Amino acid sequence: MNIHKRHKILFISSWFPNKLEPTNGNFVQRHAEAVSLLHDVEVLHAIGNFNQKEKFVFDDEKINGIRTLIVYYKNSKNPLQNFLRRMKAYQLGFKKMQKPDLVHGNVLHNNMLFAVSLKRKYGIPFVISEHWSGFLSKQNRKTIALAKIIAKNAELVIPVSKELKKGLQLNGIVKEANVIGNVIDTDLFCISQEAKDQFIFLHISNLIPLKNSEKIIKVASKLYEKYPNFELQIGGDGDVEKLKNWVKKYEAEVFTKTFGLLSHKEVAKKMQQSSCFVLFSDMETQGIVLLESLSIGVPVIATNVGGIPEIVDKKRGILVENNNEDVLLEAMKSMLEKNVELDSSEDLRKYVVENFSKSVIAEKFSEIYNKVLNV
Repeated sequence: MNIHKRHKILFISSWFPNKLEPTNGNFVQRHAEAVSLLHDVEVLHAIGNFNQKEKFVFDDEKINGIRTLIVYYKNSKNPLQNFLRRMKAYQLGFKKMQKPDLVHGNVLHNNMLFAVSLKRKYGIPFVISEHWSGFLSKQNRKTIALAKIIAKNAELVIPVSKELKKGLQLNGIVKEANVIGNVIDTDLFCISQEAKDQFIFLHISNLIPLKNSEKIIKVASKLYEKYPNFELQIGGDGDVEKLKNWVKKYEAEVFTKTFGLLSHKEVAKKMQQSSCFVLFSDMETQGIVLLESLSIGVPVIATNVGGIPEIVDKKRGILVENNNEDVLLEAMKSMLEKNVELDSSEDLRKYVVENFSKSVIAEKFSEIYNKVLNV
């Protein structure tokens, strides 16, 4: 049996859920929750708010058992002033936290210069999890130079997919890196025993252009002409009015339901009622929604981009060429007609539980913390 030494870990991130952006960086929050199974975790985040009069506002609360301090600073239109205020916000916040043994940073943006300053001032080591899909392709010199400074000071950079590791190497930011994926709440995302009356294709995202929500609606309307025995449910944290306009444009009202921002529990419920999850993105670092769907035992259709092929094979769903609507149409037809040999719901779930559940991810991070702290 592993006897764990509980370390004091401070999570800081360039993105983290807050009152201005409730879902931004929620995957970082889930990493922190997983780590808190084995360690004493606190979270510190700083973000600018244009609408506040005070220079700094401290929002200190326990979220899912983790002390989370978000410092809102008064935003301005001057990027340098904002950066300095953000660093000041972090400094003020840090004084209120317990002194950590190690800092777990997230995303190689300028916020992480705070982790560099803590290391220089107090000798606190830090590791960085990387999630940003921007590093999958060649970045500009300024972005790379900043990332290199942070990465050079970090004990280790930990991308969430092998493809992102390759991207970091391509950009010359790291030579070596340990891959640790995103975490899935497999207790929440579990198989439902309720009978499904109808075949439902589901898409949930932040609805930004690279998610290609319009193309999913367009392809579904073509499918419906010949196979009118399914429903498309599509929505998320984004411009739902635009979605509704596309539904009208493609005369898809009869078989399509749109929805807005959902809580984590509501996402799980929607997935449990669905038959197949569809993700037609131009780019994905890993595709958390795909893992959530598989955890529920529901197969997926997804584009063969970024880290997706690392988690989706022929037994878990259908990979399609990005931007190829004809191939997506064929894939949706195959799913609907059950012309595809897939793993059982139990096996789909087992894969996620064994690789991305909280306890598994917590153990993986623990190994790294122990190495860094020479335990």
